[in-house]
Amino acid sequence: MVTGVLVLAGIVSLGWWLATDPVAGLTTSEPGADNRGENAVPLADIDIGAYTETLGSLESRLEGTWPRFRGENFDNISRSEIPLIESFPAGGPKVMWSLEMGEGYAGAAIYRGAVYVLDYDEGMRADVLRCVSLTDGTEIWRRGYRISLKRNHGMSRTVPAVTEDYVLTIGPRAHVMCVRRETGEFLWGLDVEKEYETEIPMWYTGQCPLIDEGMAIIATGGKALVVALDLETGGVVWETPNEKDWKMSHSSLMPFEFGGVKMYVYSAFGGACGIAAGGDHAGEVLWETTAWNHQVVAPSPVCLPDGKIFLTAGYGAGSMVLQLSKRGDRFDVEVLQEYEPREGLACEQQTPLVFQGHLLGIMPKDAGPLRNELVCVHPDDFTKVVWSSGQTRRFGLGPYMIADNKLFIVDDDATLTIARPGTRRYVELDSYRVLEGQDSWGPLAIADGYLVMRDSKTMVCLDLAAERQ
Repeated sequence: MVTGVLVLAGIVSLGWWLATDPVAGLTTSEPGADNRGENAVPLADIDIGAYTETLGSLESRLEGTWPRFRGENFDNISRSEIPLIESFPAGGPKVMWSLEMGEGYAGAAIYRGAVYVLDYDEGMRADVLRCVSLTDGTEIWRRGYRISLKRNHGMSRTVPAVTEDYVLTIGPRAHVMCVRRETGEFLWGLDVEKEYETEIPMWYTGQCPLIDEGMAIIATGGKALVVALDLETGGVVWETPNEKDWKMSHSSLMPFEFGGVKMYVYSAFGGACGIAAGGDHAGEVLWETTAWNHQVVAPSPVCLPDGKIFLTAGYGAGSMVLQLSKRGDRFDVEVLQEYEPREGLACEQQTPLVFQGHLLGIMPKDAGPLRNELVCVHPDDFTKVVWSSGQTRRFGLGPYMIADNKLFIVDDDATLTIARPGTRRYVELDSYRVLEGQDSWGPLAIADGYLVMRDSKTMVCLDLAAERQ
């Protein structure tokens, strides 16, 4: 009896399957539906800054700052004189607070006792700038806007830029928002994708916004290559024409002064360039090269005092070293070195550090025997590896920084390593796994002895000050 019922059920199921159109519930993917190409669909209006919530008030006597991506001097080195620990207590570093985040790799900025991070609230479906207390994690205020995003190896990826008066953010789909630092009061917003017909990079926007001389500096791509906006009003101060139709990359603009001229150096999808930062020629292209042209560029340019500019990217791109020279009012640029990942320093995601003229960076996964190792290369030849962390110390795509003459390195699974920076050998002091998650790729921030780090879903603050242990 049971066998007969099963046979009958199988015949009915087979008949239903044969009679059903297997693609009836699917829709055709049309060219331009991802807002790329000539047939891009109109973008929805986003009410930037419309969402706000006040949750508390900040009272802090702390004065330390880590005000933007790569810190005060854009070099990922803290110059605070607070002594930090060299080894971890038996139970690991003291965790001051833990904050659940939307999936992503957005790092924090710190300013006088407050932490600022652009999160993606998956429940609200909104980009949300969160202001929390550095010492206890109490949330002070939120400001954001609703935007529907699909998970794309996470959502948020950028670090806010903070001054005494302003906080500037750029979201996954390049929505720029400027607010008052203390209160989160909304000042202005810009939909870069819509206003400049920008093509959003693969895996969303990775560029961190820049505040300089009272202006927001954004590499837009599209109808303009770079724009400068008044911080108080959002009004356009200048725009750099995008005559070669370069695209926005994941890389961030880096200020650089050479030959008595200040510029913004950018590693775009299409080439590399220097844009005049001020004076009568503000916004003009000082130099450019298409010799460096890769589709996925995440690390930012490393600009050296002698006019060398180190450019690198992942996915087999390797690295290139440019040399700037100045003759009168003219800048010339030439390629000094170009090499594959197996031949010298290359980085996939994080930007290398400069220490005593040497470059320190984590090698990409396609670097052969040195893959994912931290290496130090000679200042005169970036293919000459002085030391590496060794085959037992591979760090993946994690971030690293220098503070109190110590290297702090985070690997993919949120193990925090303390090492001694040097130009002769790798000296590891201690390590401890801080979180149990994965993809701990968000840039680090430190101020007043408190280190803020994250994995893909959780942000924590660690007390590393030696005197408080």
